[in-house]
Amino acid sequence: MTATASYAAIDLGAASGRVVLGAFDGQRLQLEEVHRFNNGPVAVLERLHWDALRLLEEIKAGLARCAARQQRLDGIGIDTWGVDFGLLSASGELLGAPYHYRDPHTHGMFTEAFQRVPREEIYAQTGIQFMEINTLYQLLSLALRRPALLAAARTLLFMPDLLSYWLTGVARSEYSIASTSQLYQATGAGWASDLIEKLGLPNRIWPEVAAPGTPVGPLLPNVATETGLAPTTVIAPACHDTGSAVAAVPGQGQGWAFISSGTWSLVGAELQAPICNGAARAGNFTNEGGVAGTIRFLKNVAGLWLLQECHRTWAQQGDSPTFEQLTRMAAAAPPLVSLVDPDDPRFATPGDMPRHIQDCCAQTGQRVPQSQAEIVRCILESLALKYRTNVALLERLTGNAVNVIHIVGGGVRNKLLCQLTADATGKPVTAGPAEAAAAGNVMVQALAQGRVASLAEVREVVRQSSEMRRYEPARSVGWDDAAQRLPPEPAGQ
Repeated sequence: MTATASYAAIDLGAASGRVVLGAFDGQRLQLEEVHRFNNGPVAVLERLHWDALRLLEEIKAGLARCAARQQRLDGIGIDTWGVDFGLLSASGELLGAPYHYRDPHTHGMFTEAFQRVPREEIYAQTGIQFMEINTLYQLLSLALRRPALLAAARTLLFMPDLLSYWLTGVARSEYSIASTSQLYQATGAGWASDLIEKLGLPNRIWPEVAAPGTPVGPLLPNVATETGLAPTTVIAPACHDTGSAVAAVPGQGQGWAFISSGTWSLVGAELQAPICNGAARAGNFTNEGGVAGTIRFLKNVAGLWLLQECHRTWAQQGDSPTFEQLTRMAAAAPPLVSLVDPDDPRFATPGDMPRHIQDCCAQTGQRVPQSQAEIVRCILESLALKYRTNVALLERLTGNAVNVIHIVGGGVRNKLLCQLTADATGKPVTAGPAEAAAAGNVMVQALAQGRVASLAEVREVVRQSSEMRRYEPARSVGWDDAAQRLPPEPAGQ
């Protein structure tokens, strides 16, 4: 019998983080959340930053809880959201708090970038979706507005790389997270040095990049002592949380697409090679690095962020029903009355989201949703229609029919959204696992150590270990007409 291996998966999202203890006996995976904590932007002098040092302390607290249950771990892996980074000085110290991607310092950077390098050339080299939050535009903003900071930098580390560095002392990046920057070659051959130079950005700051499943290094002795862990190696999983989540999509064979559903929704398919042609650029699809040499060909869509912000606003106003209660109320609201584009720029930053949605509906000549139920119904139906549009575009761009959609991540708990997705797309939906990023994180560590032999085996373990639910599309009317009412994407998105 195969001995059970124990791994810690540190899974940080844009709204919360958790440390998950994973046990793999060679056939089935069991996950136990041992520590959860809030995450989000910190406003400092009218700028939004990440509190990276607090995240490190929360990680160490979670590892201490792992040690209380299982002193010896076979590996530790960290995954986070993409694009954001910290800059290190020549002595290896952090230069300022990392910016939060929703900070407006990148506004206007499209114009600046395209004056230096044509949009077509950027996409041909990197294959990455144009979003002003990308690392490229963050760095361009620093070069223009804080040149002294950038001049002092010697190493750039993305958020999971930075946290791994603080645990191990090893400053290195990982392929899936590096690929989100829009400064890495779509072929996977390395940093796009010519592009970086043409943009006027420094080429000296880019770290070595390793494949998912590469050991980073052992825990520093002081970290091991502080957490109570025996000597343990940190292993880079797919360090982009979507990369880990997609590794855990329980798809089989051909003809499946995924939606990684959380604060963001990532709608796409797994490919063996990037698609960087004009049609993919016009559709604003992205080619991000995946596990085992794969490409995550996908579209970033604003996801449950809209609902999370509504919930936060209502809680501040003293009215705080749970997400489950809001969803039940929305299920009873009239269908397909008011629709918005979830990617409208007015929804991108924190604020009074219910009012933003109401203003958008008023400005587009629709009935303005008034109740919480109507606003939530508007959000969920708008997301489902956005999924429909992008799944159809995915089929055209890849030339492959989608026969089933796998939804993974926290969004699988929203049964109404899952059913609306099936209804809007006309395709069956399989929902689960909810803990996809943590499952993928653990199983890529197991893959790195030879406890499974392939990505296909990783997915078989996930299928055998997870609860999943299937949603068949209902024969409901109105979706075709509603799709015509969904506003087009803003230019440049």
